Amino acid sequence: MATLQDICVAAAINILSAFAFLVAFAILRLQPVNDRVYFPKWYLKGLRSSPKSSVALGRFVNLDFKMYMRFLNWMPAALKMPEPELVEHAGLDSAVYIRIYLLGLKILFPITILTLVVLVPVNWTGKTLELAKFKNLTFSNIDKLSISNIPTGSKRFWAHLVMSYVCSFWTFYVLYKEYKKVATMRLEFLASECRRPDQFTVLVRNVPPDPDESVSEHIEHFFCVNHPDHYLTHQVVHNAVKLAKLVEKKNSFQNWLVYYQNKYERNPVNKPTIKTGFWGLWGSRVDAIDHYTDEIAKLSEEEDAERERVIIDPKAIVPAAFVSFKTRWGAAVCAQTQQSKDPTIWLTDWAPEPRDVFWDNLAIPYFELTIRRLLMAVGLFFLIFFFMIPIAFVQSLANIEGIEKVLPFLKPLIEKKVVTSVIQGFLPGIALKIFLIVLPKVLMTMSQIEGFTSLSSLERRSAQKYHLFILVNVFLGSVVTGTALQQLHQFIDAPAGEFAKTIGMSVPMKATFFITYIMVDGWAGIAAEILRMVPLVIFHLKNTFLVKTEQDREQAMDPGFLSFATSEPRIQLYILLGLVYSVITPVLLPFIVAFFAFSFLIFRHQIINVYDQKYESGASFWPDVHRRIIIGLIIAQIIHMGLLGASGADKSTTPCLIAQPILTLWFHIFCKGRFESAFVRFPLQEAMVKDTLERATEPNLNLKTYLQDAYIHPVFKGSKLDIPVVIDEEENNPLVPTKRTSRQSSIHSFDVHDKSHSS
Repeated sequence: MATLQDICVAAAINILSAFAFLVAFAILRLQPVNDRVYFPKWYLKGLRSSPKSSVALGRFVNLDFKMYMRFLNWMPAALKMPEPELVEHAGLDSAVYIRIYLLGLKILFPITILTLVVLVPVNWTGKTLELAKFKNLTFSNIDKLSISNIPTGSKRFWAHLVMSYVCSFWTFYVLYKEYKKVATMRLEFLASECRRPDQFTVLVRNVPPDPDESVSEHIEHFFCVNHPDHYLTHQVVHNAVKLAKLVEKKNSFQNWLVYYQNKYERNPVNKPTIKTGFWGLWGSRVDAIDHYTDEIAKLSEEEDAERERVIIDPKAIVPAAFVSFKTRWGAAVCAQTQQSKDPTIWLTDWAPEPRDVFWDNLAIPYFELTIRRLLMAVGLFFLIFFFMIPIAFVQSLANIEGIEKVLPFLKPLIEKKVVTSVIQGFLPGIALKIFLIVLPKVLMTMSQIEGFTSLSSLERRSAQKYHLFILVNVFLGSVVTGTALQQLHQFIDAPAGEFAKTIGMSVPMKATFFITYIMVDGWAGIAAEILRMVPLVIFHLKNTFLVKTEQDREQAMDPGFLSFATSEPRIQLYILLGLVYSVITPVLLPFIVAFFAFSFLIFRHQIINVYDQKYESGASFWPDVHRRIIIGLIIAQIIHMGLLGASGADKSTTPCLIAQPILTLWFHIFCKGRFESAFVRFPLQEAMVKDTLERATEPNLNLKTYLQDAYIHPVFKGSKLDIPVVIDEEENNPLVPTKRTSRQSSIHSFDVHDKSHSS
């Protein structure tokens, strides 16, 4: 268990690491050669160009030494941009994401001040851990500041009970105000944003088969009948997964061809060669340029053949389509209503914006989705369960006893005071962080298998899985399993009457581990984010070997984006820790507050200057953020209730705490009913206002031309697809043409209603 000295050593290591990262960033960002790494967003917007200098060295190194004196001016600049300008500059998703860090500060900063002033003196003067009868219990000086130091049955526990309620009600207030603020921001954003294809488009899935009509004809017939005044056009979805892989492989080969061509131009004497075997490790040696030229030619032929097959083959058309309407009002009605008496067919939902579409999953048959999601739910359960084993093993090694047992020859070195402090104060946090590196990619792959059709929904689903994993394995696993293992001998030797008491004093002692983890992940880890070491190295490698023109240099930039799937669950862990330990070990809270303040500054800078979001969902993720904070608050309340009960507090305190989770659930239901509809539905009134305004300001707008290419698969961009034409001449005609054979005795060439499928 980490002592106060170990915590100080860990703090020194992480603070020095963070400071080194910040100084390195402040210097590297000033160099002209790195300008596209640290300011790519401005290049993509066309508001910045490569720095020019009359001196050759000045193109690579900043020779203006006065700028080095102001190397920290990026900090006030990151805070200077007002929020409305930030929304316009970076989008609502980015601006609201930053507000999550601000929310953490709003909740925890007042709680930190209050608990440090009220509870720390109460805990410190308890003197329980110093009593002789608890001499076998492992604890540190930090634990003397926790609830474990309160005598059994003491009236002091009323202070913790009152503070638990104060923390809960303050969290209610902040959450309500923030939900209201974000809902208002979303509605204002939707009302003020420019015309976008997704405002007029609905994604239709599970189109029922028809023996007489193709999928495209059936869709057109259905919507002409059921939405005659508002239907405009549609774009069927093709199964182009194989074609997309061919295009991706061809692009990869083209990059290698450019690389070897550039290499040959620099050294015409030696023509580059490669081996044709696996990863170029074995096989016959051939001319690299000729090899990739031939491979690209073969792939081009395969690509053309596959593209032709996808366009012509009816089996390549998926029973789904993007259906566009003449007005936002018409799209809103279709997206938010049931289209058929059979609720399993003609399923409609708002189409993601074109950048947000995950095309591979549109080809998945709808009936497979339930099976896929069931299998992934089972897979997630086993992943969480079995991941506890390696995490527990690594955590057992990340302490003095564990290392001495596995590597006994290191015992003389480990028992040195400085080494001991590093191991106990730094190693546990870094070990856990390393173990979690690969997890987000695994969870994103599982979400893709589940069949979600937009990048935003994939990220929200992955965030949900990651949050559950962190909650079970990182928090509950570390608190329950870790503490139980550390105090195992005490649990075994304790009399039956003392068992609950021992648990009540042992659980808070895991605070020292979380302090080390917060410093590693939340201090040094966030500082490393702004340095962008990996994008920096990759950019210079591409710039050296692949770039010929300014366009190539722009493509070599990697601005990155906010990864909601990994970042938001991490924020939730810190909020959870703050809520749990606010009453148990308040000394942990300043470390969390420092994380939120530091992260707010860093990510605001990155959003302004670096990140280029792949999509814009209008902050549709906020209900998930609110719900997970509520879950964390309920967990904190249950833990407080259990600890006070196990610690032998006054029997009247525990019943008083039972009301807290009930009040929290009521508050969540209230907020959900009050605000959530703003994130899942688009008000018809707002849609009509935007439509009316657009008709008045742009009476000659050709909406069909604007929408016709919006939802074509990227691999078909520039090629000809069968795009249905709008039926202008039949707008006022109640008869809709169809190829369907009538099932009645007389044969009609027109149907007023599709009796078998359209109702």
